[in-house]
Amino acid sequence: MIIILKPATATAMQAKLVSQFGADHEIFTHNNRIAIQGLRPEALPTDVQAASESILTAVPAAVQSSRLFHPEDTIIKTPHSVIGGNQFVMMAGPCSVESAEHVDQMAAVAKQGGATIVRGGAFKPRTSPYSFQGLGETGLQYLRTAADKHGLDMITEVMDDEHVAMVAKYTDIFQIGARNMQNFSLLKAVGQTQIPVALKRGMSATIDDVLNAAEYIAAGGNHQIMLLERGIRTFDNKYTRNTFDLGAVPVLQSLTHYPVIVDPSHAVGTWELVTPMAMAGVAAGASGMIVEIHDQPTQALSDGPQALKPATYLKMAQQAFQLHDLMQTWA
Repeated sequence: MIIILKPATATAMQAKLVSQFGADHEIFTHNNRIAIQGLRPEALPTDVQAASESILTAVPAAVQSSRLFHPEDTIIKTPHSVIGGNQFVMMAGPCSVESAEHVDQMAAVAKQGGATIVRGGAFKPRTSPYSFQGLGETGLQYLRTAADKHGLDMITEVMDDEHVAMVAKYTDIFQIGARNMQNFSLLKAVGQTQIPVALKRGMSATIDDVLNAAEYIAAGGNHQIMLLERGIRTFDNKYTRNTFDLGAVPVLQSLTHYPVIVDPSHAVGTWELVTPMAMAGVAAGASGMIVEIHDQPTQALSDGPQALKPATYLKMAQQAFQLHDLMQTWA
């Protein structure tokens, strides 16, 4: 149940409800709204009912993630970026941190294209146990140094709850990978921090699945969440790595206040298709994108076929910003 209170008495009524029902029910407040889990409207005191503008009983399980509870866009601010609302953020970098020199070069390219966040994996969950697994904490150090040198924020994947404290020492944004979207111990762990979290939709996850996963993070007290659409697994992966669910972008934006970011690199898996799908993501209304770049994709230690070479990335990024700016004039 979500109660929308009259602004003049909202604070007093919220305090009363927390005092009366907080011991037995989960309660969340936002501005003049209060969500109470497991309580029916008829149980509310008469003065609270009188002080209510409306009482919503048909509410989603992921209540804190819902626009019914939090109508305004969540805006996430990091040292170099503003994510959400009418802003458009570019995140770019190699799939894996391969060396200090290479990630420094890619960070410079990322910034040249307008990125304010450099990406790179130090811990890599790979399909094969024999594939490159990442440089570990050394990779985190290399990525942090490159980000600071070029005035960028850093995003990197954290794979399990035991690594949260280590990764937190270096990163500006945690990334939760598609394979870990329902790793509830990990979600709870990052929820205990105040570091922004980029949550990737799982390869077979529904819209409600990803919203409920985000709710695990919010339940811990961390509301700096962004959702990443990176494609889903369907019956046809002959021509693209995944099926890019562009419809998920406006659907999620209608359901949740969290920023929605697109990942065309993982969605299609082939560099020739990244630019057109990146433009489609912008046109769908995404708040930003995350793309993989590499100067020698054939030599990349992971995901080389989907990485954009620097010149291709720079052209794509310019087009993405131009399209976003043009769309802002239509509003």
